[in-house]
This record gives sequence, C-alpha cells and structure tokens, in this order.
Amino acid sequence: MKIEIVSDVMCPWCVIGYKNLSQALAGLAPELRAEISWQPFELNPQMPIAGQDMREHLVEKYGMTVEQSNSNREHMSELGTKAGFSFNFADDGIMINSFDCHRLLAWAKEQGKQSELQMALFTAHFTDNQRLNDRDTLLDLVVQVGLARDRGAEILAGDDYRELVRSEQQRMHQLGISSVPTFIINDQYSISGGQPTDVFRQALQKIQAETAGA
Repeated sequence: MKIEIVSDVMCPWCVIGYKNLSQALAGLAPELRAEISWQPFELNPQMPIAGQDMREHLVEKYGMTVEQSNSNREHMSELGTKAGFSFNFADDGIMINSFDCHRLLAWAKEQGKQSELQMALFTAHFTDNQRLNDRDTLLDLVVQVGLARDRGAEILAGDDYRELVRSEQQRMHQLGISSVPTFIINDQYSISGGQPTDVFRQALQKIQAETAGA
C-alpha cells in the first residue's frame, strides 16, 4: 500500500496522525505493508526566516486567546501521550518558515531516511523546543539520522531541491489539498486530519479489501 503524507513539520496534528497511523499499520502487519513518503506543505510560506512568537502567531492568524491556546496545548499533549509522542510546549516557542526543512526531507527521501528525519524534526520542534530556522540545529538532526553533514550544509547553502519541493507543493495544490495532515493512499483515497488509530485501521482495511476486489 502506498501512503503519501502531506505535512508540515510545524503542524502538531501531523505528528499525532502519523503516530496513530503507525499504530494502525503495526496492528495490521504482516497482512498489510505500507510504503510511506512525505509531501511538502507550508502552513506559513510568507513567514520570514526569523520566525514569529507562537502565541502571537496564533492570535494573529486564528484570533486565539491565551486561554484558548493553553486549553489547546493541554488537549494536544493528551492526544500526543496517547499516540506515543511527547509535546513540551514552551512559552518562547516560535512558528517558522519550514521550506528548508522540506528541502532536507526531499534529500532524505532519496537516501531512505525521510521518515527518520521527519520524526527528528517533529521531536526537535515540539519536544525539545529547538529552533528549526537555525542551520546548525538542522545539520545536527541530519547527522542524528545518519545523513552527511557536509551534504546537508551544501543543500542549505544553495538551491538544491528547491524546484522539486515547489513542484510537489503545486501537485498537492492541484489535488485540492488545503490542510494538513492529509494521507493519500494508493493515489485514490485520502484521509484528512490527525485521526485516532481505530479510524486509520478501519479505513486501511476497507481500502485493502476494495483494492483486492477490484
């Protein structure tokens, strides 16, 4: 089964969705095997490289109050714990432009390390409150998953994978995808949002049965 995950590393629902999907796939193995890849989506493509204070960003973009933000964080933390991921929201957390992260992920895909780097980025941002607009931080994560620091630095300093990321973003837009996470399955089906494990399990079983009967 082919599964493309349209995601932004700045999206907490994306990591919750992925972890729940992983639990569903583990429960369906070995009868169902999946080939997972990640497709780029930028929640804030116009964001400057310096980023923006997270609470300030949520107020400006969604009109969210501090109380609503706190409640949202608490809810997200509970869902994360259930999914097997630790959120550690910090008061000085920032929202960044994630384009360079997507370029590194495109490279990591070629090296068979895309999911590992995606999870390293999620953990760095949401658990460890690291700044993903800092190149040294990104390169440390590259090394952490077994990729070459020198090549990562070369990519960040130049334009490699820029056009590839843009073309994939355009393809996702043409498919009508306007929110993340979106899970595209076998180029035909889609599941939107950070769904619970049972929802993924039932959907995957149904798709597998329909595919087998086609």
